[in-house]
Amino acid sequence: MTDLTRAVRNRILVLGPDSLPAYVYDLAALREHAAAVRAALPERVELYYAAKANPEPEILAALSPYVDGYEVSSGGELAHVSRSVPDRSLAFGGPGKTPAEITAALALGVERFHVESLHELRVLADLVARRAPDMPVGVLLRFNLPLSAASLEGSSLAMGGRPTPFGLDPSDAGTAVALLTDGMLPHLRFLGVHAHLASGLEADEQVGVAESVVAWAVGLAARHRVRLAEVNVGGGMHVDYTTPDRRFDWSAYGKGLARLMEDHPELTLRIEPGRALTAYCGWYATEVLDVKRSHGEDFAVVRGGTHHLRTPATKGHDQPCSVLPVDAWPHPWPRPAAGTGTVTLTGQLCTPKDLLARHVPAPGLRAGDRVAFGLAGAYAWNISHHDFLMHPRPGFHFLG
Repeated sequence: MTDLTRAVRNRILVLGPDSLPAYVYDLAALREHAAAVRAALPERVELYYAAKANPEPEILAALSPYVDGYEVSSGGELAHVSRSVPDRSLAFGGPGKTPAEITAALALGVERFHVESLHELRVLADLVARRAPDMPVGVLLRFNLPLSAASLEGSSLAMGGRPTPFGLDPSDAGTAVALLTDGMLPHLRFLGVHAHLASGLEADEQVGVAESVVAWAVGLAARHRVRLAEVNVGGGMHVDYTTPDRRFDWSAYGKGLARLMEDHPELTLRIEPGRALTAYCGWYATEVLDVKRSHGEDFAVVRGGTHHLRTPATKGHDQPCSVLPVDAWPHPWPRPAAGTGTVTLTGQLCTPKDLLARHVPAPGLRAGDRVAFGLAGAYAWNISHHDFLMHPRPGFHFLG
């Protein structure tokens, strides 16, 4: 089960059946959480929000007072974020940037690019030379660093430390730095190193990864006798879907980064959390349409499903949820109800994979009751296959 804020609970209970499913976001809770994260970080650690986690304009705006900028990973995100929170610092990352996307970023004045390959570096230099030669563009070289398996063993999603399509291979480091510092690409400035290697790490693991990334970047700069101004250690802070009230230890992480910064006073350190900032502020609210028994197990079919909230299917987990009983039953026939202590919650899709949560303790769950799925503020609606079976789209409510 997951606790709902009072504002969210009240809104879900007053929505009519035809207004469900709905995403309900508590922006006051989001601002409180973001302020606490910012307060836990050392002053010289910059906080960028990875917009891919949840790009709703209201979410982006609520975060604006607490973040130093936004990381975008496509031309679409670039245009959307620049409209939603104008005049904020943007970093353009992600693999496979097209010339059109890079050109659009230059037109918007983006001054920091996370470069993923030697080819991308040359494409960027060519476009800058032709379209914005008087605007020096800063480059962070993203590397797939050879961290040990032990460093990433707690990861739920590895983006580096093994063969992946993300970032430069370390063997290309010398060539990339030489291109940026030997006058061959005069319109680009080498700023530093970027490395997002894993997601789902706890605070002590994140600190260890940051230490390894900084040590590698400092060594690279020393070998090539170049100034290292910035190191971006990415995001990937753990969000626990099995125990939703347990949060990433930002205090311990901030203290670990402070110790690291003491050894490198010349560096700006940057982090790019996404899920760990916004997951807790969102709920996917719906209504139980039917409850039925199948081979000794109870199933509740709810409005909507994984075409709205794909997270449990993507991560292979049970989405934490709360049941909100509704007393009213407008029909003359008996009200379907669970006969056992646990219920598996499914959506309306014609596939057995449309599972939102399995074996949820919900004795007496009835058709007409409401269910609120928590931790739905990140990688939820925006990663879902909305048009499968062409069910209605959910509503969106932003509170506070």
